[in-house]
Amino acid sequence: MNYTEEKLAGLPSKNGFRLRGEAMTRIEVFSDAAFAFAVTMLVISLSAIPKNYVEFMDAIKGVPTFILSFSTIMGFWLAHRQWSRRFGLEDSISTFLTLGIIVVILIYVYPLKLLMSYTCHFASGGRLPTEFSITSPAEMTGLVITLGAGVLFLAIAFLGLYLRALSVSVKLRLNPLEQLRTRAQIAIWGVISGTALLSVLLAWLLHPNIGYRGGHVMLLPLVLIPIVNFRFRKLERTLEPKADSKRD
Repeated sequence: MNYTEEKLAGLPSKNGFRLRGEAMTRIEVFSDAAFAFAVTMLVISLSAIPKNYVEFMDAIKGVPTFILSFSTIMGFWLAHRQWSRRFGLEDSISTFLTLGIIVVILIYVYPLKLLMSYTCHFASGGRLPTEFSITSPAEMTGLVITLGAGVLFLAIAFLGLYLRALSVSVKLRLNPLEQLRTRAQIAIWGVISGTALLSVLLAWLLHPNIGYRGGHVMLLPLVLIPIVNFRFRKLERTLEPKADSKRD
């Protein structure tokens, strides 16, 4: 779509970013349906309906696993929703990258649930049930490589989406603040991509009995992303103040 200043002035905005994607595109509708299906797969993967109190309490113990799995999937959905609302792109590159995100999400639904189940079981000292067991460090290494690859693919796809948006900034008429915040997202997804790649490489190259320690690298974004955000907030102060944005 070719935007004019008149059209842009009539758009709602959030946090200083004019929302060009308020009218949902067909690919966004499809991605929403795919994410909803992924959540449905989480639900139907739960145990059968409890028939007595003991089975009911066992089912309740599985709630933390569901919440963690659901939150992870919704985190990626919200990230894609934010991108879609900001740019409203539906070209071939954006469609291809969005479809890539959907494929990875659908493939990793069950591995994600099993990982969260094992994590809850381990963190609770065995009080919470798990459907997944790991019998050796080498198996843990394989798990780190598999799940790290999933995070890597997703991060690269989101990185590509923001790079695509920046490449058509003239067509979208992104103002300096919008361009800066787009670059901030590129930096953030670049950090996630880099740490995921490093995690996978370490797990693969180290001895199988200690390769799982490469998974610890995945914690680096918790430190690096706030640093990136702080850096870009400082850069924003150098721009001219923008009008107050509307809230959802």
